[in-house]
Amino acid sequence: MKIHNPFRTALVATLGVGVGLLIISAVQGLSTILLYVGTALFLSLGLDPVVSFFERRGLPRWLAVTLTVFGILGLFAGVVLIVLPIIVEQITQLVNQITTVINQLNQQGSYEDFLTWAQERLPGVDVELVFQEAQNFVLSNIQNYAGEVWQFSLNILGGLAGAFIVLILTIYLTASTPHLKAAVNQLVPASRRERFVDLSDQITDSVGFYVIGQVSLGLINGILSFIFLNIINAPFAAVLAVVAFFSSLIPLVGTLTGSILIILACLIPDVGSAQTAIAAAIYYFIYMQVEAYFLSPRIMNRAVSIPGAVVVIAALAGAALLGLLGALIAIPVAASLLIIYRQVIIPQQNER
Repeated sequence: MKIHNPFRTALVATLGVGVGLLIISAVQGLSTILLYVGTALFLSLGLDPVVSFFERRGLPRWLAVTLTVFGILGLFAGVVLIVLPIIVEQITQLVNQITTVINQLNQQGSYEDFLTWAQERLPGVDVELVFQEAQNFVLSNIQNYAGEVWQFSLNILGGLAGAFIVLILTIYLTASTPHLKAAVNQLVPASRRERFVDLSDQITDSVGFYVIGQVSLGLINGILSFIFLNIINAPFAAVLAVVAFFSSLIPLVGTLTGSILIILACLIPDVGSAQTAIAAAIYYFIYMQVEAYFLSPRIMNRAVSIPGAVVVIAALAGAALLGLLGALIAIPVAASLLIIYRQVIIPQQNER
């Protein structure tokens, strides 16, 4: 009968727990890098069908990747060129209004003259008390405001740096997708390699066509929104069309959320009206029915053929774990798991 040494057992168990904690700590420390890599891998699989399309037309892969990447960058550059002038215009108007107010305040002379001027325009309000309380509030929270502004600036810089890293990784992974697939396939025993290659191709194709399908739905929504919003003279039609495009990239609730934002934007005073908002509401109600029952089933059927309940659960779980990115990748991940379930697990169980 073999006798176990209690000390050795405890030591091995302690080392196992320590290694587990070390792995968890390493994953947490590398969470941002893993998120970048996962995002780039997801995008590269989405671009791979487009690259393959160019390759089938006789182009070398490097040229196909170049055309695809520059096409995507050109699309985003066009979006920026649409939105940026309007943002600059709005900021300019805000600065002019602030400058006008400051000039009016400077014309009042002393602080007492300013209080008299303000009191005349705000009858029934204790202007002096209001300004005193506002001054005390600002002075007591100025350090917090400065810290928040600084943190916001760092987040903006971090987001730009992250986007650049994801772009570089996406280009690299897209260019080297065949080599990466071949390297992974070599890790599988030769007796099972053919089956593994078939399943991996189905999974990667599912992800790629899902990305193309979502982008196609976004383009349809964006283009139709731009046309209709210009017809009804909605404010900032180009910007709202961009909102419609990006919101449609979010599964399940994206189109609804974007439609609500656009309808609310049509109610902006001086540039919108209730009639415009009602027209937009009617249009988006009809469009969501067409998208749900006609466009989405036909476009997405090739990419992800999974039950509706699984789509909802996957999107909610992905959003809870990784936010917006999780909601985007949850559906193709669920489709991949269903492929494995249907073609690997069920046949194995039937053979028993």
